[in-house]
Amino acid sequence: MSTIASGLSRAALARLPRDTRPRVDPASLRPRIVHLGVGAFHRAHQAVYTERAGGDWGIAAVAPRSAATVEVLRVQDCLYSVTERSAEGSRTAVVGSVVEALLLGDNRFDALLTDPTVTVVTLTITEKGYFRRPDGGLDAADPRISAELAGGPVHTVVGRLANALAARMRANGAPISVVSCDNMAANGAATENVIRHFVAATSWADRDRVLGWMDASVRFPSTIVDRIVPATTETDRIAAAVALGVADALPVAGEAYRQWVLEDSFAADRPRWETDGALLVPDVTPYQLTKLRLLNGAHSALAYLGLATGAETISDTMATDWGKPLVLGLADEVAPTLPADGPDPLTYARDLITRFANPGIRHLLRQIGSDGSLKIPERWLPVLRERRSPLLELALAGWVLDTRPDRATGTTDPAATTLAACWNDDVEATVRRLLESVGAPDLAATDDLVAAIVTHLPGLGAGRVELP
Repeated sequence: MSTIASGLSRAALARLPRDTRPRVDPASLRPRIVHLGVGAFHRAHQAVYTERAGGDWGIAAVAPRSAATVEVLRVQDCLYSVTERSAEGSRTAVVGSVVEALLLGDNRFDALLTDPTVTVVTLTITEKGYFRRPDGGLDAADPRISAELAGGPVHTVVGRLANALAARMRANGAPISVVSCDNMAANGAATENVIRHFVAATSWADRDRVLGWMDASVRFPSTIVDRIVPATTETDRIAAAVALGVADALPVAGEAYRQWVLEDSFAADRPRWETDGALLVPDVTPYQLTKLRLLNGAHSALAYLGLATGAETISDTMATDWGKPLVLGLADEVAPTLPADGPDPLTYARDLITRFANPGIRHLLRQIGSDGSLKIPERWLPVLRERRSPLLELALAGWVLDTRPDRATGTTDPAATTLAACWNDDVEATVRRLLESVGAPDLAATDDLVAAIVTHLPGLGAGRVELP
């Protein structure tokens, strides 16, 4: 830790090049936002918007698991750098809005959640952190959730947040907003649903009172977040150190583009995120569906098809003869399922091509392709329930191929064992079981869809992407 200790810190800020210093004085901020999840995306997205929003809004970053990240943040006085990369070049700057770092199990978490000056909780815990069943309800049968409901130690974000909200009600009842920033359709309603289900399933004597207080004093606005932030590499660390003149153990690198759309439904005070370009709208659905089905849907499609050909990154897929036509073709096929008052699908897709081809971003396909059993039900399956989509049928074949027990693409999935068990010598039956395993028995029973997927498997298995 000696190299980290002699690197980035508040004491080192005066030595940094002026244009790389934080836009705020971290000492002037206090923790008024609690953020769950200390990954790279939050640090390159919500923390940046908050730093530029003005006021005294500091973030207490809470790690559900990563003690190592918390330790490094504390050593660096919660400072880190963000490098924006585009075809024109790179720009590195330190972000100062995170003022505290702790673990989910720390008592400090409970103290913050009962503090009436803390009025916003944000989350980036990935889809699997919500313990949702395919129908959207809380998976109370999961051993971790069931153990918590039975009175055992509470370690999940859902359980800890439900308990903390109850403690807030009992302490002072101050209103608060819980803001999911994960890629789920209607993520606000999804978050509220699992939290309420958890509270209702407890044996608390006052659980009905807690639920009533939530009705009146807690809001769960839906959001859309967008910025491509690949996993940090050693190259990123070296580049940050060169730009800053000191070592940064937690640098983040991403594209220059970023977007944040929030439902304008808050229970209490919040940062003026709109001063940095965030959009506050009555309904995020048009933006949300466009992003999920075009950006996230194309990302997943490129990932599985690229992995089948041996490609490594999104920019690699855009250098093929099928990458750009796939993105444009998906926009054409998906457009009829999108609200008419959202972004123009073709314009959106053309912008995606520019973003995906950015030579400064190495977004690994194995990262994008991980957790497919949680992602594709949101990104692809609703479209296929509305209409035929030959390109999504091809993409599904790529996903099917990636679930094989002997596949070695580097992707991971919480349902990997279940997915592997779907495989046998009957390929058609395998495809049907895989679709059923991700909550789509209706699509598993759709003969034309299953047949199309099966037809694409031999070519993909041989490393060929043949667009329909």
